[in-house]
Amino acid sequence: MQNWSDPRTTTASPAASVGVPRAARDAGLRSYMLSVYNYMASGVLLTGIVALLFASSGFAAQVLSTPLRWVIMFAPLGFVMAMSFGLNRMKTSTLQTLYWAFAVVMGLSMSSIFLVFTGTSIAQTFFAVAAAFMGLSLWGYTTKKDLSGFGTFLIMGVVGLFVAMLLNLFIQSTAMQLAISAIGVLLFAGLTAYDTQKIKSMYAYVAGTDMMGKVVIMGALNLYLDFINMFTFLLQFMGNRE
Repeated sequence: MQNWSDPRTTTASPAASVGVPRAARDAGLRSYMLSVYNYMASGVLLTGIVALLFASSGFAAQVLSTPLRWVIMFAPLGFVMAMSFGLNRMKTSTLQTLYWAFAVVMGLSMSSIFLVFTGTSIAQTFFAVAAAFMGLSLWGYTTKKDLSGFGTFLIMGVVGLFVAMLLNLFIQSTAMQLAISAIGVLLFAGLTAYDTQKIKSMYAYVAGTDMMGKVVIMGALNLYLDFINMFTFLLQFMGNRE
């Protein structure tokens, strides 16, 4: 998912920047990044609303106690894979539809947190992650340091983290779960800065092309996943249970 496109790995020239005044490029970049953040924030909001409504309706407790819970849990992964591998073939409108559908399915999946954790701890964790996300994303946007090597290390860390999570399904170690949650927060915090810089770098390569709308959506999806994962791991680490 993280390597859907990275301008630092391509040899193409950013033709959009040739002959374009700096002020116009800066305005275009700001509009582009604002679109990414709007999609990302709207997706998170939609997920939260669906999760809250599904949990408060009583259906979540019923459905998530049946084998159907596995379909709900893994459906978001299917959407992410479809969007990633079908990026070049799909129309922008199709990608948009899949993004909103993904946000809804994620809401169904995340409704379980309202059955496990107190509303106060969910709210506190959300606002803490929102503040951290804004700071990390701003740093990734403004830093002059190339984070591409840093990102590769983080992605490898995420792979190792999910292997550890699979192992802990069988071990059921509380200490290991706490370690996984703490490391997960740090990894996705780092990925927030890395992905922001990557998305920013993409602008010079897609400005004025048919790919720009698609890149905006995929960039929003990356930041959405960083936010949701950071929130989930932090909630598991410090959330108060019902």
